[in-house]
Amino acid sequence: MTERPNMETRTILRVIVCDNDIRKIVLPLKPQTVDSLLEQLEEKLGLQYKFTLQFEDPDFNNSLVNLTDIADLPDKPTLKIVSLVTTPTPSTADTEILSVASDDPCHSLRTAWPETFEIPNFPVDVEYRLRQGNLQYMRDQTYLQLSGELKHEILEKLSETIYSYKAYPNKEDFEAVAAALIKKHPCLTQPGSSKGWNGWYDSLRWKMGNYRSKLRRAGCLEVSINGGKRRGQQPQRNVKRPKRFEINFLPNFPDGEDEASMESKRKEMVEEMKKRRLNSALIAQNMNSTFALRRKELIEKEPAVKNTVERWPALFTNGQKSNVNARRTAVLHGLPLLLGEDPTDFYKTCFDCDSNEDMLDTAIGIMTVIPEDSPTVPYSLHLDATTTAIILEGTVVVDNLENVPQAMCLLFGLIYALNLEYPAALKSTFDFLQRVILSLGHKSLKPKIQSLKKSPNAVMFFHG
Repeated sequence: MTERPNMETRTILRVIVCDNDIRKIVLPLKPQTVDSLLEQLEEKLGLQYKFTLQFEDPDFNNSLVNLTDIADLPDKPTLKIVSLVTTPTPSTADTEILSVASDDPCHSLRTAWPETFEIPNFPVDVEYRLRQGNLQYMRDQTYLQLSGELKHEILEKLSETIYSYKAYPNKEDFEAVAAALIKKHPCLTQPGSSKGWNGWYDSLRWKMGNYRSKLRRAGCLEVSINGGKRRGQQPQRNVKRPKRFEINFLPNFPDGEDEASMESKRKEMVEEMKKRRLNSALIAQNMNSTFALRRKELIEKEPAVKNTVERWPALFTNGQKSNVNARRTAVLHGLPLLLGEDPTDFYKTCFDCDSNEDMLDTAIGIMTVIPEDSPTVPYSLHLDATTTAIILEGTVVVDNLENVPQAMCLLFGLIYALNLEYPAALKSTFDFLQRVILSLGHKSLKPKIQSLKKSPNAVMFFHG
């Protein structure tokens, strides 16, 4: 006779896999550690990626908090899955998919060209010689005498970094890199040239051609598909180069994947799309991992749209179109956490039927109002809000705003117009938004703001 689990020891969980996939999970035994809970959820949910957990903490009005101690979990908790590898959300644009970068340039998915190109760190011996050269330049304006080996090392690293953004940079891109190089390392300024970097500009263009040739011989699809257009060889069909702003134009297959494995995932998605209740997490994950196969088909075969709809039906769903306001809202909510601040008293959420008593003690904040019958999601990130409002001294001063990013922009204007102070609990967050995002004020930054500035993710996502 099978023994039934003790009702007092079992655990009931509400798990948010993604916005469109929220499940009730019953565990027969209460986990004793966070690792044990992770293992059981991985098995129950059938997740194929590494993840961590957040939970709605009743001590902070059910705001999401990272789960580090199993004892912090309340009864019947609400948990959220947070991926540590490929983002399993259905809000990724097909041409802007982001992933964990690989050391192999042929398998890396690139990001957009930065507003300001940052010169990378060179090998230790090169950095040492450049540091000595810069010191000598500051003392007596003496330029560094470059050896062929040293110049090769510099150009090789710069070409690798440029390729992480663009396979075919344009004239302005090369100029930006050359100018940034002598700005960071003035000892590399070339006397006699009109701008000080003209020779570096020519060398970078030549080096990038060599770098693409090396990758072409290694089998990188993005550059090999354009091979043969010179030296009288027969080119491969009339394949265009990436248009402006197109990134990840034709990436190679990820490590450990081949055409057969991706085709299997594609078929799995086609079958899943026929169901009435879709497994959104599975579709999002497979769409991300089959990106290279999909691009290969579209670029090389140029199929009719009808055929593409049949082979990739999930591509034409709303879930596969990016929402820039969703990304900006997520960044605005996550920024205080990165800076070690608590946004609980600033970001407020309520139902449209609630009273306004909760905001009476709010000195400054943003209120998101959602319908009473809304699906249960992390309220502060709800994208189907009835309205968004700005609260000052317990009073709604601006109402009927479309989203949190718009409210934040208007709030900055009100703070200036009314001569208000930044919220004390979010002073670093507002300083970051002012000095880094809006580029207002002096350039001297606090250490933790400077550290976050060097990581481009928050700024890149804020700008969409």
